[in-house]
Amino acid sequence: MDQRRDPRGALVRPYAVTRGRTEPLQDIALEAVLIASPTQIAESRFAGHDKHRIAMVCEGRPESLAEIAAYTRLPLGVARVLVADMVAEGLLSLQTAAPATGYEERMEMLGRVLSGLREL
Repeated sequence: MDQRRDPRGALVRPYAVTRGRTEPLQDIALEAVLIASPTQIAESRFAGHDKHRIAMVCEGRPESLAEIAAYTRLPLGVARVLVADMVAEGLLSLQTAAPATGYEERMEMLGRVLSGLREL
């Protein structure tokens, strides 16, 4: 059966990429800023294809977790797990975004993130 047409392939691959994990090692906000240095990019080459792609997206320019998921076309949950792993492994640098403390501020921030993703 052709894997491109087999709907099971779309379900199995994300599970395999995260080794069955659905929760990240640490909670990273959608709007958190991540960046990769040239050294981190070089080291990511040995961490697997998806992690290297994520590092390349963050090369020389800060990107949010939501943008990383969009650029790599990975499901957001998979990107959250991989990015958290990469931060823990020293393959990405995390610059925390300004915390939105209230519900209204958080919803406004998510609205801006979604608006930015739609422009891609």
